[in-house]
Amino acid sequence: MKLRYLLVLALLVLVGGVMTTSRVAYAAPATSSCAGDVGPAALIGTIGGANYKIEVPANWNGTLVLYSHGYVFPGPTNPAASDVGDALTGGALLSQGYALAGSSYSKQGWALEQAFTDQIALLDFFDQTCGHPTRTIAWGHSLGGIITAGLVQLFPDRFDAALPMCGVLAGGIGTWNQALDGAFAFNVLLAGNALPIVHFNPAQISANFSQAEGILATAQQTPQGRARIALLSAFGDTPGWFNSASPEPAANDFATQEANQFLWASQVDFAFVFFARAELEARAGGNPSWNTGVNYRVQFAKSANKHEVEALYNQAGLSLNHDLDALNHAPRIAADPQAVNYLNHFITFNGDLDMPVLTLHTTGDGLVVNQDEQAYKRVVDKAGDANLLRQVFVHRAGHCTFTPAETLAAFQTLINRLNTGRWDDSTDPNLLNQEAAALGQPFNIAPPAFIRFHPTLFLRPFDNPHHHGFHH
Repeated sequence: MKLRYLLVLALLVLVGGVMTTSRVAYAAPATSSCAGDVGPAALIGTIGGANYKIEVPANWNGTLVLYSHGYVFPGPTNPAASDVGDALTGGALLSQGYALAGSSYSKQGWALEQAFTDQIALLDFFDQTCGHPTRTIAWGHSLGGIITAGLVQLFPDRFDAALPMCGVLAGGIGTWNQALDGAFAFNVLLAGNALPIVHFNPAQISANFSQAEGILATAQQTPQGRARIALLSAFGDTPGWFNSASPEPAANDFATQEANQFLWASQVDFAFVFFARAELEARAGGNPSWNTGVNYRVQFAKSANKHEVEALYNQAGLSLNHDLDALNHAPRIAADPQAVNYLNHFITFNGDLDMPVLTLHTTGDGLVVNQDEQAYKRVVDKAGDANLLRQVFVHRAGHCTFTPAETLAAFQTLINRLNTGRWDDSTDPNLLNQEAAALGQPFNIAPPAFIRFHPTLFLRPFDNPHHHGFHH
């Protein structure tokens, strides 16, 4: 069974100021008025323009698991998901007595603002309709990962734990700034500054995307073009591993690494660079990203892909110094302050945790890179809450390509932390692999691949909500 690529990002936005809701400690309900409403009998409906789905098993254990889904490009359909988009995982949790709920969000795209409002509204509706949970756990993929982390930062009184998976945990500003660096290098070094990479004209988006894809494909045909694709990939630490069915390329197999980075750019990332950014600008009221003050020589020196780029430039007979100088001397892009304020509000992470948080990420994710986890850990450590955070990694290519067994093992680890008040060695990859393997088939659609792993630095961190130097 082939692993799916869940192409999802996360976004946070709050409508009409800060919502305040009080959480009260409730006794475990013996029964729920929604009990038995699972599968085809699930509760479905609409709240404030957002579709929802709620499933409460007959043996409800009092815990509600709120799922936040990933990025959905604007289009005609917007279904709600209460599980992780995976019937095996959802079915397993329901059989264990967990209630599941999820909202579609009332808008698509980088919809953090709506997601925050709609998910809290769904919790309120659950309380009124099905009963008060004794515990509420937030979890979500990709964009749903940043939404999950945002929900527990903004509404800590509504949750007891969180599991952000493959989440955009560097926050909105850092994520889109890092994406801008790759787009900037592409435009300067390969596209002759011919393409808009901010302030998109909606009427030209499709033509710009097609032109960019054509330039990228042409560049891939020459050693010089491939070296420059490796460089623009280095500014976002795009991994050199794309297909989870293939082994990770050797550390010195630079040709294969670059070929995989080309696949990430052409098949996944350019859709966000040229389509999703336009949607973000429309909702934020301008361009929220900048590279003023960025030294690309310094950025390159920090990149995990530095040695690959140096080798490919050498093989191509190109001067890396010349190209880095070209980037440093090219006209810069300033942000629109109102758009920065919007993205800063939805959301920049402050690292303040009031509950256990377990994150899950694949090592070979080229859409939301594993370095997002380093950015999140950095702010949590600075806030003094390192004891509440644990991060686990799966050695696999792809975005959110976890097996049901890996997801369930991570979830159970979080439950154990809630039950015991301690992490102990529960996040040891060997133990996690044993627990995942013990679930057997069909949950192990690939061998469990938890690994001890430490991400390198996220290259464009932003964790200062009071920073105002972005427009200079």
